[in-house]
Order: sequence, then structure tokens, then C-alpha cells
Amino acid sequence: MTFRTYQGDALTRLTELDPATVDAVITDPPYNSGGTTAKERTSRTAREKYTTGGSKNDLADFPGENKDQRSYGFWLTQLMTEAYRVTKPGGMALIFTDWRQFPVSSDALQAGGWIWRGAISWHKPQSRPQKGRFRQDCEYILWGSKGAIDGDRNPVYLPGLYSASQPAGAKRQHITQKPVEVMRELVKIAPPGGTVLDFCMGSGSTGVAALLEGRSFLGIEMTAHYRDIAEQRLAKTARQLADTSEHQGAAAQ
Repeated sequence: MTFRTYQGDALTRLTELDPATVDAVITDPPYNSGGTTAKERTSRTAREKYTTGGSKNDLADFPGENKDQRSYGFWLTQLMTEAYRVTKPGGMALIFTDWRQFPVSSDALQAGGWIWRGAISWHKPQSRPQKGRFRQDCEYILWGSKGAIDGDRNPVYLPGLYSASQPAGAKRQHITQKPVEVMRELVKIAPPGGTVLDFCMGSGSTGVAALLEGRSFLGIEMTAHYRDIAEQRLAKTARQLADTSEHQGAAAQ
């Protein structure tokens, strides 16, 4: 399987891709959430919103976290419209979101041309309890299709709930990094040998999962810092897969 990454604004970079070339769009856009008031959501950096005070990880910040909800919906609609163009008929779209941005994300998915099919829950076992309240221990993945779904093209049976903690310690390389074990399940919505696109690539977890599951990967990332991290992770994964294949081939001889 192959991978290719681009650094730059996703709205610009997506227009450079050929139409109908990817099988699934799986992406984790900046939520522009993380607060109970509009001021908290639009005036703080990603690090201030999503890392715990006193955290030992000095993770790099990332831009694009200061939109109000109306602007966020307009921005995401543009992205999902371009993503629709580059996806093959019958292809899939998966968008991560939280409870605050769930409604506007579903609007953007449908305004971009996709048929909204449902929502998947990602349960985070290590979330903090809240006195007198329910725990906020889930994020969500909205999913849809570009037209009708041909189940025979990719006859998988995938669950609607995943449980895994966010990477910690040295394994955590991005503020909002998603667990590879969850991403490995999600990329199976693309057929084996197909291509997965993530236009908010971050540190490349979607791409690592795609390669591990026998899919090719296209990634777009705004910052050079995180694009470099993603490239390193993807290259390492590709080398490991090549070494494994070589050893298996030698053992079979």
C-alpha cells in the first residue's frame, strides 16, 4: 500500500485532487468546541482547551480552533463538498465530532452532498467523572455515503461502538490524537486495497491505520510540524510492513 501527504490549507489542497479517486474520507477536524461559553470556545488555543493543566507532554499547538458555530458549519460544508467531489460513487465519509458540534456537523455532511447514514460512538474509558452530572465519555463519528451503498463491494459488518483511550505518554504526539486501534476498525469501511483520505491528518493516525489494514492513504495537514510527524509515522509503518512481508516470504520458501 502507498501513502502521500500534502502540507497546506485543506480547502486549497483538496481542489488539486482528481475527482472520484478515493474510497473513503475519514477525518477529525478541529472541533472549535471545548467550552461552555462562546468566549471560551473562540478565545482559547487548542492546547488551552484540550490538554490538562500540568501535563508533561509539550505538544505543539495547531490553528483553526477559534471559529464560532456558524462559521464552523460554513467551513466544514466547503470541505465536505470538495471531499464529495474526490470520492468515488458509493464511497463513504466519516467525521469525528463532539456533542456540542454534532448538529452542525450533520448539517455540513448533508450540505456537502452526502447521504447521512448514522453516528458511531467512541467511548473513552479514562474520561473524568463530573460531580452531579453524567460523564462526558464519548465522542462521535458521523457517517454518510456518496449515493447508494453496494454492500457486496465491501461486505463488512462493523460495530457502532468502540472503546479505547487516547494515546498517552510518549505515544501521544498530537493534542487530539485518536487511538490507532479505533482507526483500524474505521478504515475497514473502505474496500481492501482502496484509498482513504484524511484532510485534517494531524499526526497521521488515520494513515497508519489504513496502511496496517491494507489500504492506501492520502493526507492533508495545515502545519509543517505535524505533517513531518505524520510522514515519519507513515514511513515507519510502511517499513515494518515491508519487513514483515519479506520475512514471511523467506519463511515460505
